[in-house]
Amino acid sequence: QVALVESGGGSVQAGGSLRLSCAASGDTGRLASMAWFRQAPGNEREGVAIIYTKYGGTSYVDAVKGRFTISRDNATKTLYLQMDSLNPEDTAMYYCAADPGLKSLRASSTYRYWGQGTQVTVSS
Repeated sequence: QVALVESGGGSVQAGGSLRLSCAASGDTGRLASMAWFRQAPGNEREGVAIIYTKYGGTSYVDAVKGRFTISRDNATKTLYLQMDSLNPEDTAMYYCAADPGLKSLRASSTYRYWGQGTQVTVSS
């Protein structure tokens, strides 16, 4: 079993930055995919960024490429999402997700483990 706890959300003005953290505990050695998703009110959940833990490969949704960076600290078992040049369209609840299998950002319903979410609000 794996537990995920997000932190780092908050309110920021457009153009600002935030860094989200996701602390993982439990049987984390089995995890192959770790990702960030977001969901704004009235919208479907959207995959933002993913990292494949075995070889470090990453992928991003087009809307955040060049602005967001996903990373993982293996020593502390923490997943990060550095978010720069934020704009109001980035406002959403952000969730950390993980799975023992190789997943994609388009298959959110197949991820086994989810955090409780952290709110990000960007004002213009």
